[in-house]
Amino acid sequence: MANAANGDQALSCSYVLRWYGQFRDGREDIEDGLRSGRPTECHNDNNVEKISHLLRQNRHLSLRMLADEVSIGKNTMRKILVEDLRKRKICSQFVPHSLTPEQKGRRIAACRDLIATADSDPDFFKKIVTGDVTWCSAYDPTIKRQSAASVGESSPRPKKLRFQKSRVKTVLVIFFDWQGVIHKEFVPKSDYQCSVLQRCNGKAPKQNSTC
Repeated sequence: MANAANGDQALSCSYVLRWYGQFRDGREDIEDGLRSGRPTECHNDNNVEKISHLLRQNRHLSLRMLADEVSIGKNTMRKILVEDLRKRKICSQFVPHSLTPEQKGRRIAACRDLIATADSDPDFFKKIVTGDVTWCSAYDPTIKRQSAASVGESSPRPKKLRFQKSRVKTVLVIFFDWQGVIHKEFVPKSDYQCSVLQRCNGKAPKQNSTC
């Protein structure tokens, strides 16, 4: 009869028997009793304020640490961080060094001098020669015939990397101006300073170039 009246929303037989047993034992109300554990609704203003206060104290707290601190689930914690607090997790950016205020001031002054010089001389950028230095690993490529080996009838075919790094490292020095590369070479570690600059100076345009 209950299924015919309520359809899919009708209580199952096991739930009916459970409620019958509780009322027989003296229960008089039909409200849910207090249960241990987390509350059914954790996404509330109180928890949002707690999480915001924790993040103000330490922005490096992980999602799990925040969830354990406030005693809520990770999914609810993620929803509060993204939807309510508009937070996102980003990594710190590594910088070569931190400049002092004096160093920043000198750089600003140098940039202003360059801008003033470029405004007064239309060919200023054509006189600049700049360069870069990087370490390169040497490679020892071999032809297919050189990698041949004698093996047994049931032995698998040997494998060899197409390019295999050697332990030898060398320095690549390259210089270029507004038209492109003017000098490049691989040099030993002890020879990439004065002698390379001298060879580059011989190839640079003879028009008061600024290195």
